[in-house]
Amino acid sequence: MTYAIGDVAEKFNLSISTIRYYDKRGLLPFVSKNKSGHRAFTDSDLKMLYTVCCLKDTGMSIEHIRDYISAVMAGDTTIDDRIAMLKDHRETILRQQAVLQESLAEIDLKLENYQAPDAHTFVQKEVAYVNQEKARAGLKKPFQVKR
Repeated sequence: MTYAIGDVAEKFNLSISTIRYYDKRGLLPFVSKNKSGHRAFTDSDLKMLYTVCCLKDTGMSIEHIRDYISAVMAGDTTIDDRIAMLKDHRETILRQQAVLQESLAEIDLKLENYQAPDAHTFVQKEVAYVNQEKARAGLKKPFQVKR
């Protein structure tokens, strides 16, 4: 079974122009064209496109994705290269996850403070502290709190 570019775009929630862009950038060398000259995607093409999307969604550059796909297209002699590429990318993702986890913890703390019964008192104390700190340093008060 083959799929037209519109079907693939819908299935992957991509625009047709994005798929064409990926093709022009060398990310889809595995996709063949039918007798009419249109891209005809097979199930195995969809699996490869899924990998491309996963790599893109996790921040891998187009150039590195192209390198990975080229290695895939070269066959089993590039397994070690593919392992190295994917391990490097995995480490990058883990570092990004750690940063996101830290940021999420800060957001959760802010939400907890703002949703607490004494939120107004908490914020007033924060404002007072910052204003005092700025005054001690001879700096302008950053808050323009009006009551």
